[in-house]
Amino acid sequence: MFNKKKQPPIKSLIAEGSQITGNMVFSDGLRIDGEVIGNVRASADQSSILVISESAKVTGEVFADHIIVNGLVKGPLHAGQMLELQPKARIEGDVEYAALEMHQGALITGQLRPLLGTEEKPTLKLAANNQ
Repeated sequence: MFNKKKQPPIKSLIAEGSQITGNMVFSDGLRIDGEVIGNVRASADQSSILVISESAKVTGEVFADHIIVNGLVKGPLHAGQMLELQPKARIEGDVEYAALEMHQGALITGQLRPLLGTEEKPTLKLAANNQ
């Protein structure tokens, strides 16, 4: 799993109030606080982390190893290793993940598809203890 490796540093920021139109590719880590209209993809040659904050909005496909969402994503999302959905996460699109952590309040409008490797079934971790 991703936790065995050191997480890459977040080297790039799209600040709140900023809007980027067009596809983008990043390496290491990216934090989005603003708006991106276009696909967001991590470089495939190294580990990556993407943080989509509460104030962020992404319209397009999202690809990264470790993705943390607390904002809005309109489009398919592909987490190669770990997907963390914080309480204010809103995803309007299909989601592929290897491991999923979902907090109470997060919402997905789309299909959940685990990435099945040859090793084992994906991990699903519930953040809230529902009794």
